[in-house]
Amino acid sequence: MVRKLTENWAEKPDADDYPAAEHYLSLLMPVARAKRLVRRLRSAPIVRRKAKDLLRASRLAVLPPENLHVARDIKKVKVGRQLSPVLLVRGQIGATEVPLTIADGYHRICASYHLDENADIPCRIVDPTSR
Repeated sequence: MVRKLTENWAEKPDADDYPAAEHYLSLLMPVARAKRLVRRLRSAPIVRRKAKDLLRASRLAVLPPENLHVARDIKKVKVGRQLSPVLLVRGQIGATEVPLTIADGYHRICASYHLDENADIPCRIVDPTSR
């Protein structure tokens, strides 16, 4: 039996999550802007959001539990290892809609969804336009 998922989240993201987020974000925006967002993610407070809401806001499909990385994260939970909180850049609604960007943690969100779509996932989220 899997312990309640919310008990299997670390208090802070892993150190290697930040470079991964920066690499991903640099595909979507200039490198300097990606670096600034990641610097802000490092100090953003932890908030909790449901897996199903994160997927809806990002407009990404849930990956199947058989996906290599999703399966690995599900296995981590089953053996009691902690998952790293996810790193997010808030989407924008307006004349041009931009979905939530999962800078790091997409597979962890999908794993959480398969275990309990209503579980709260710890996240660090920054607004793309504020300083």
